[in-house]
Amino acid sequence: MTATWIVVILTIFVALIFDTINGFHDSANSIATVVSTRVLSPKIAVIWAAFFNFIAMFVFVPRVADTVSKIVKVDSIDPAYLYVVLAGLLGAIVWDLLTWWWGLPTSSSHALIGGFAGAGIAHKGLTAIRWEKLWLTVQFIPLSPLFGLFLGFAIMVAVYWIFRRRRPNEVDKLFRRGQLVSAALYSLGHGGNDAQKTMGIIVALLVAAGVYDDRTILSLLDWRTAWVILACHSAMAIGTALGGWRIVKTMGMKLTKLKPVHGFCAETAGAITIYVATYMGIPVSTTHTIAGAIVGVGSTTHASRIKWSIASRIVISWLVTIPFSAMVAAILLWIFKLTITAF
Repeated sequence: MTATWIVVILTIFVALIFDTINGFHDSANSIATVVSTRVLSPKIAVIWAAFFNFIAMFVFVPRVADTVSKIVKVDSIDPAYLYVVLAGLLGAIVWDLLTWWWGLPTSSSHALIGGFAGAGIAHKGLTAIRWEKLWLTVQFIPLSPLFGLFLGFAIMVAVYWIFRRRRPNEVDKLFRRGQLVSAALYSLGHGGNDAQKTMGIIVALLVAAGVYDDRTILSLLDWRTAWVILACHSAMAIGTALGGWRIVKTMGMKLTKLKPVHGFCAETAGAITIYVATYMGIPVSTTHTIAGAIVGVGSTTHASRIKWSIASRIVISWLVTIPFSAMVAAILLWIFKLTITAF
């Protein structure tokens, strides 16, 4: 086995580890509301979310994967791009693990994109980036939580009006059932958008290795690419099933107080936002989206009940994710350049 293939296999392994960590880190997004409202126990909730993460591959076309794979202009003639992908992944993993430990619901997606872009810039400078692809993602850093917020607020107001003459216990009973559906829909969207980001990284790696060209389209009907889809969704589902309880507490219990009707509206708003973004091929942050939706739903009663100090910590962590993961990836690539003869 040549050195090139050792790097390829190692990087695919690291990518799937990242995907597992992503599912672990972001499981809170899918289950925080359904756990905090006590509709499901944490163990059942993560299994529920993991199942829908996995079957998302049969629902969504991999447009997000195509966007991510083309953020850095990968050249198959230059073997150093294999290390660019590896450094980008490692930069994202470092940031993901730090924010998991701190209990901050940051974006694994933006950590991955920041790491990949940072390593690309460290290797070939600013010309290595397709800025229109990166800018599309950056635009949705503020837009996805805002869409989630406004949709959450609007759906919550509509539900209040529709059920205004129903008894509170009747509404609670109805939306306890409804939240099973909304949590499933949100988990489906989470799997559809987030697993595709790792697929895009693996495609970029295989383009660098000369296995694929930059026109390759992932499909379950093509054996050459089907394994990428299956592997990434499996890794995401395993990570989600392992759960991330620290972030569940921040998202579902510290940010605002939720009832089943609130959880239903927040998850529905988040799912709609993610479905639209996935259809458009935009790699959005599921964390940003559900946090915005929770704030929107909570603000329909009393905005003062939102713990804005927690929300502000989350926003600050969002702002530093891309530059921090880019910096870590750039440092790692610099270390590779000093120690590996391929450069």
